[in-house]
Amino acid sequence: MFQLWLLLIPALGMILQGCFIMVEHQKKYVAADILKGSAALCFVLFGLIGYLTVSKDPVGLKLVIGLIFGMFGDILLNLRFVIRKYATKIFLVGIVSFLVGHILYLAALAPNAKHPAAAILIGACIAGALLVYVYLTMQVKVVFKIFGIVYLGAVFIMTAIACDIALTTMAVRDIVYAIGAVLFTLSDVILIFYTFGGEKYATFPRRISNLSLYYLGQLLIAGSLFLPYMK
Repeated sequence: MFQLWLLLIPALGMILQGCFIMVEHQKKYVAADILKGSAALCFVLFGLIGYLTVSKDPVGLKLVIGLIFGMFGDILLNLRFVIRKYATKIFLVGIVSFLVGHILYLAALAPNAKHPAAAILIGACIAGALLVYVYLTMQVKVVFKIFGIVYLGAVFIMTAIACDIALTTMAVRDIVYAIGAVLFTLSDVILIFYTFGGEKYATFPRRISNLSLYYLGQLLIAGSLFLPYMK
């Protein structure tokens, strides 16, 4: 059964994430990346324990591997501030790592979707509308535009499918996962405006919102793997 001491793992992760946010704001990028990687390791460990003790199924395994790719993405996105010479390349590799994670999430969810075509259409339309707005109002390099189409498409489609499953089954595990997916998606939307919107959007409160929503989203996705014991 689920043991309360396991909550120490996400609690430690949130503390590390909070420390990372403050250290990054102070522009101590090496220490910030170590803290961010350590915080990410916590949600990976949390999800892995849930998989090994509760889930033990192909769906759970895909989610755990997706969390691992999320951890790598975390490390890479901040590593670009440490190795500035290759900042753009490192950033893009980090986005690819997150993309692989979302594809794994999508592969885990898709077989259980009740209305996959509608979910895909809704997710693609929302992603498309956001991208059109961003490309028309912000200066974005061509390479980021290409990656943005693929990445945001995968993110919004994954989230739409997660919501479809949650609304259909109303199972606690599915609802928790869907909330995590929505928070993750909101964090990505904030990150886009923070990164490409100029000084108007690149504020510290917006950065806090981006990082906090992202981390809570990953924790909920990881925590959903424990829920069969918590009905």
